[in-house]
Amino acid sequence: MKLPLQITFRNMDPSPAMETRIRALAERLEKFCDRITSCRIVVESSSHRQQQGALFRVGIDITVPGEEIATGQVQRLDHAHEDPYVALRDAFRAARRKLEDHGRKHRPRVKRATRRLRMKGAT
Repeated sequence: MKLPLQITFRNMDPSPAMETRIRALAERLEKFCDRITSCRIVVESSSHRQQQGALFRVGIDITVPGEEIATGQVQRLDHAHEDPYVALRDAFRAARRKLEDHGRKHRPRVKRATRRLRMKGAT
C-alpha cells in the first residue's frame, strides 16, 4: 500500500501477526479503489481483562477524494466476533462493498443509445 496506514489497538495488546494480516487486507482494498488517500483501522476489545467471551470490533475509516468511508461504527452482538480475525474479515468485507459502491457511483456512464448508434454506424 502506497499510503500511510494507521493501525490502533484498544483494550488489548498489539499483535504483530494481526498487524501483518491488517496490512495484507488493506492492500487488497486498493484493487477496488486506487484513489484511497488514507486508511485508519481501530481494533478494539470489549474487555481488556476477560480472556473468553470478549467481543472484538474493527472500525475502518477510508478517505477518498471528496468522501470518507467508515465501517464498523455500530457495535453488534455477534459472538463470531469473539475471534478478532473474524471481526477483521467482516469489517474489511464491509469496507470492500462500500468502496465498490463508491466506484459505481463515480464511474463515468455511457449512454446506451449512443453506443447503439456507434455500433450501427460501424457496420
